Amino acid sequence: MVDAAREQITTAFGPAQLHSAYLYGSIPRGTAIPGVSDLDLLLALHHEPTTADRAGADALEAELNASFAQISGVGVLLFGKATLLSELERHDLGWFLACLCTPLLGHDLATGLPRYRPTPLLARETNGDLDLLLPRWRERAAALIADAERRALHRAVARRVVRTGLTLVMPRWGGWTSDLTRSAEVFAVHYPERADQMRLAAVTARDPAADPAVLGMLLDDLGPWLAAEYTAVHGRKAPRP
Repeated sequence: MVDAAREQITTAFGPAQLHSAYLYGSIPRGTAIPGVSDLDLLLALHHEPTTADRAGADALEAELNASFAQISGVGVLLFGKATLLSELERHDLGWFLACLCTPLLGHDLATGLPRYRPTPLLARETNGDLDLLLPRWRERAAALIADAERRALHRAVARRVVRTGLTLVMPRWGGWTSDLTRSAEVFAVHYPERADQMRLAAVTARDPAADPAVLGMLLDDLGPWLAAEYTAVHGRKAPRP
């Protein structure tokens, strides 16, 4: 499957477009569960992504998803090389690429990034914008009808909530992980009163149901509390254009 992804990425994005490609998530960690886990990819382009590039990434997702029943979905992130190496993204996308991604193709951009430590600055710049995302998610939830769309939203919201919970306590814990179950347990040590909700979020991130009550808990209870606590502890992320 990884070999097929490498081959299909090379076919979809030629050397004039693609600088490098990376895996992240449970597959490079070796903890993937057949039929449950996704194949997650990040592509760094020589230029900022265009509409045509996004269409190519969508086609790549569909082709890989149709070819391998053992994965529950394929996600392709697209970024320009300049963005990934920019000062603005140094403690967000740069950290993500350097510390949570595994090189798959091309020259590893991590060689041009610093060695990171789990500081409050890193915490602020990774997930200090949850309050901006919650209204957008609520609008999407109100507009969704199909169960498949609702499950996709559940997964996206739950993943971001769990990752935000982890980075909230990251400086106190002294490390980081992309494992969602581990993230929920690390968070639970510091916020036991919210532990059960965060564990449910981690379960939902792996295997989302279309239960409106779970999404409501994430958007109207755990999410707003987490956003307020994050701002109080770390401050707000630097604004993006």
